[in-house]
Amino acid sequence: MNAPLTTMPQRALPPEHRQRLLEAAHETAFPQDARLFEEGGRADRFWIIRTGTVDLDLRVPGRRAAVVESLGHQELVGWSWLYPPHVWHLGAEAVTPVRAFEFDAARVREMCREDTDLGMNVAVWVGGVVTRRLHAARTHLLDLYAPHGSGSL
Repeated sequence: MNAPLTTMPQRALPPEHRQRLLEAAHETAFPQDARLFEEGGRADRFWIIRTGTVDLDLRVPGRRAAVVESLGHQELVGWSWLYPPHVWHLGAEAVTPVRAFEFDAARVREMCREDTDLGMNVAVWVGGVVTRRLHAARTHLLDLYAPHGSGSL
């Protein structure tokens, strides 16, 4: 795929690794309200958003799923594909029509095994995303359900 390097987060990976990953991508689209994946499902792909918005949500027993974060341009949708047992930890839904690059997880994991520098950079990138998302989810859930919120202003 001859996509410009600006279609992936610039600080996430060195240019040569962004280009390698984009060569493994294909373009896809989701209509508004489409479910990309469900919590507990098999995580066999991931996406980089080109346009549109995707909400990540978490099932809460006895309540509607809680939206824990909204993602947009150049953001990674899905990280569970990298870590065994490759099962989604959250759900995802297109809030608006979405255009994205879709990646086959098994192919990217194989690329990472073959090129350890690529693998290390992908692991650090995705690990950073996981860290930020877990913090955001914790803060959001505390704001929703704790008696006094998260305490952050």
